Amino acid sequence: MRDENTNENAVPPRWTRRQFLGTLGGAAVAAPGFSIAQPAARPNSPKTVAIIATKVAKYSHAQHFIDRFLEGYGWQGKHHRPSLRLASLYVDQFPENDLARERSKRHNVPIYPSIAEALTRGGSKLAVDGVIIIAEHGDYPKNEKGQKLYPRYRFFKETVKVFEDSGRAVPVFNDKHLSTDWRECVEMVEDSRRLNFAFLAGSSLPVTWRIPSIELPLETELEHSVGVCYGGVDSYDFHGYETAQCMSERRAGGEAGVKALQALKGDELWTRVERDKPLAELFFGALARSHSLKSPPGYSVWKPSIPWIRKCSPDATGFFIEHLDGFRTTQFLLNGYVRDFTYAGRKQNGEILSCQMQLPMPPSNTTLADFFNPLVNNIEQTILTGRATYPVERTLLTSGITIAGVDSLHAGQKELETPHLSVAYRPAETSTYWRA
Repeated sequence: MRDENTNENAVPPRWTRRQFLGTLGGAAVAAPGFSIAQPAARPNSPKTVAIIATKVAKYSHAQHFIDRFLEGYGWQGKHHRPSLRLASLYVDQFPENDLARERSKRHNVPIYPSIAEALTRGGSKLAVDGVIIIAEHGDYPKNEKGQKLYPRYRFFKETVKVFEDSGRAVPVFNDKHLSTDWRECVEMVEDSRRLNFAFLAGSSLPVTWRIPSIELPLETELEHSVGVCYGGVDSYDFHGYETAQCMSERRAGGEAGVKALQALKGDELWTRVERDKPLAELFFGALARSHSLKSPPGYSVWKPSIPWIRKCSPDATGFFIEHLDGFRTTQFLLNGYVRDFTYAGRKQNGEILSCQMQLPMPPSNTTLADFFNPLVNNIEQTILTGRATYPVERTLLTSGITIAGVDSLHAGQKELETPHLSVAYRPAETSTYWRA
């Protein structure tokens, strides 16, 4: 458990690659006397899931997940109903526009007053086959760095406590980054290894549709990734990091971890881009995949230049990430200029690969956030098989990068060494985004 007296400003303990692989690589061994992922459902009955949510309102993440498990979703050209049954809910907050009670009544899914009761379904032992944690949206405080303190870690630890008390564990999905505290992020992944349950986490960006549909072969000789997106720091920047990382991790040797990070704004940001011609080429390559580029007042055509972009996005932020193997990732937040997520990567032979990760947001169009469909399908497959469809180490690393980006801005755009982010891993043979 986390020590509440820990100094949050202290440098997190360093994980060497050997230590990290020893902790997270290979097959985990369950705690003594622990029964792993034994089904709660009766034979020939669908497996059951519990959703643990902060709030359920229109367009909230929890609404998207709950409705897809209750009503189904579009998949591979037809309406798909999950092979899982939503059996219980825990909801932390009930605002005036709450939808949880209506969904509960209409579909006969009980809302329990605690996480433990939702997971045991009012009994004394774990009584579901999977747990989905959606701690996104809701009225929660912010710290001095501007990070919103969602209770993801608390929800997860209460879940783990039920596993320990019940003597068995089941797959868990955690929406978005793991925590705003690196030690908590590490502890969550360590818990999943200690109790040997499948742990899936992250956002929809790595598994949403790609335009064009590309997948980097494993061991691609890649040297630099650039992502362009919009949104807030400690929010949509995480989506941007995952956009780049799901590509970067497929490079030769796999992911090595992150050595240093610096966040820049204003003149320092654009001076750095202008001086780095290969970076600028990748930056404009990513922008060329956007479907949403804006123009300043008085202009009617797209002009790919930094002065143009600065007029449209005066508060732009860039994150410059140096990996331990010499690889580079650069992420741009361009509010006011773009409204989508794009990627460009340069291979060592100079070839540039690029795409858009489709994120059609409601209510500005006729979709209802269909990019949640592939993510829900990955959750479904993880719970049905007991195996995560992609590595949680990706989300551990992108969670740490998100924290470091916040810290760099809070420190006055200082470059930060990140020895604790030596998160080395290799991805699975293939990802699952294209199956939609």
